[in-house]
Amino acid sequence: MEMKQSMMMDRENEGGEKEKGEESSQENGRLMLADGGVAEKGDPKVNSGGGSGGVSNGYPTSTAPSPKEGAGGVPAGALRTLVVQQTSLDQPRETWSKKMDFLLSVIGYAVDLGNVWRFPYICYQNGGGAFLLPYMLMAVFGGVPLFYMELALGQFHRSGCISIWKHICPIFKGIGFAICIIALYIAFYYNTIMAWALYYLLASFRPTLPWTTCSNPWNTVNCLRYLSTDSNITWTNMSTSPAEEFYTRQVLQVHLSPGLHQLGSVSWQLALCLLFIFTIVYFSIWKGVKTSGKVVWVTATFPYLVLLVLLVRGATLPGAWRGVVFYLKPDWGKLLSTTVWIDAAAQIFFSLGPGFGVLLAFASYNPFHNNCYKDALLTSSVNCLTSFLSGFVIFTVLGYMAEMRKIGVETVAKDAGPSLLFIIYAEAIANMPAATFFAIIFFLMIIMLGLDSTFAGLEGVITAMLDEFPQLLSRRREWFVLGLVCVCYLGALSTLTYGGAFVVKLFEEYATGPAVITVVFLEVIAVSWFYGTSRFCADVHMMLGFSPGLFWRVCWVAICPIFLLFIIVSFLAFPPEVKLFDYVYPPWTTVLGYCIGVSSFICVPAYMVYHLLTAKGTFKQRLLKGITPVPSGPHSDIIITHAV
Repeated sequence: MEMKQSMMMDRENEGGEKEKGEESSQENGRLMLADGGVAEKGDPKVNSGGGSGGVSNGYPTSTAPSPKEGAGGVPAGALRTLVVQQTSLDQPRETWSKKMDFLLSVIGYAVDLGNVWRFPYICYQNGGGAFLLPYMLMAVFGGVPLFYMELALGQFHRSGCISIWKHICPIFKGIGFAICIIALYIAFYYNTIMAWALYYLLASFRPTLPWTTCSNPWNTVNCLRYLSTDSNITWTNMSTSPAEEFYTRQVLQVHLSPGLHQLGSVSWQLALCLLFIFTIVYFSIWKGVKTSGKVVWVTATFPYLVLLVLLVRGATLPGAWRGVVFYLKPDWGKLLSTTVWIDAAAQIFFSLGPGFGVLLAFASYNPFHNNCYKDALLTSSVNCLTSFLSGFVIFTVLGYMAEMRKIGVETVAKDAGPSLLFIIYAEAIANMPAATFFAIIFFLMIIMLGLDSTFAGLEGVITAMLDEFPQLLSRRREWFVLGLVCVCYLGALSTLTYGGAFVVKLFEEYATGPAVITVVFLEVIAVSWFYGTSRFCADVHMMLGFSPGLFWRVCWVAICPIFLLFIIVSFLAFPPEVKLFDYVYPPWTTVLGYCIGVSSFICVPAYMVYHLLTAKGTFKQRLLKGITPVPSGPHSDIIITHAV
């Protein structure tokens, strides 16, 4: 328990034995005078009244005037500044080794597969350039304000996504548990995509890439290796490329599963790949941000080098301009579709990551006066620019593929999901000079992008649980992390089956997007309306020395909730038609998807009921207690007060 009560000072004219508690307080506290002197227990330099007021933020301080002249020649009755240095009986909170560790971790978390894997195919699905307008609007008015809010909350209260709610609005504590469940769902399917990429990476260490020929055991009679130089070959609607058959029939093996009702066996190759991925994850996060902060120096920077190499290579390919034109030329008619706006909002939240508890966790390890405002603007800007850059990387290759097949860019990819990378981009790489080199660095980049996000997502859960149950878990972090990783691996087994790709699509559509947006909606309501924007801005002012401007206040109070509510209602009114390859998801899978989404969100009302039932007093008193925040303790070891 931190020493939030007063540090008792000895008085020369006071005799007698003090109570044990007061002696302990004296031994654990030192008084540093404003002139630089240090007074220990019993030091005659300290000669003030023994008032028992508090010295921490928000706690009153009372002192009694000394009849004698103070130390250092200060006249009796004059105001002296005392700096109370506190110590803690608990372990001090872990902090980042360097500021750059924090920035790279946040950038690595925000710049993930959502930028290189998800953003291009969502942009592709929604008409190319037309998607950029709603994306930027949602980023400016929704994503960045919430990104800033979470960094500030985590840094001020120094708590994970569960225990932080007692300092904001205790009755909303269920939001923290919902966030942890959503993070687990993401870990169930997100890491499987890295397992696919690892399979491709291992298959790339060959002179001839296996997805370039039609003579492999998994190929069918429809396999056709088609290039613009092959004048004797005609591409038809029934034709399949060797890259598509390698992805669907060798890596995923979806042809062995008729659908979600019969997933089939677990692919042992993918199971081993995923086990290797989780092994890397465990040894990167088991010791906390001290170790993960060093790993991200590689995993967060290497993808940028690869993106630049691939951008230069893609720009020199024939037909690259066709893809760029398709990317930048907007189809304004698409803006009338609610699907475009829903996808834009889901993408910015999926990419920036408010609502996942990660930003709260990362910021809680910052120094109290760190400028999280600049951090929020810098990292969110890097994220959006990376999305824009990766669009060029992907669309130059789409233009190249369209030029090779002499068809339109819009018809290049029949399935614009992860297959955009694993089929279209893989095939384009296979037709380049030095194909093996480009394949290795590309799939290595995909793995590193995913690792950053997994580090962050699991760290959000770990920080939340360690802060909520410190006595039980704080000294057993390594074992808890091992158990969490094992749970994630077991939960991911369904995505490693022959029909695992169908499970990945189901989780992506229902378990993350709608649930996260609903949780963020409740979070911003709790902070802006219950905790209060004025109080929150005062917290930011205490940390940074300035308050957020009018734009941020309006976004937090009105614009963000309205946008989020619109997206939630739109999703409920117009549920997406889920389809993967030739498999159309039957109606019962929609019910299953909604159940998965609700299973996390149900924590919020469930905890509200639990809180009201277990609290003492009348219903009005219970409700008042549920919306009254518990003051945070002091956030610095040095606290300045005044004594007369």
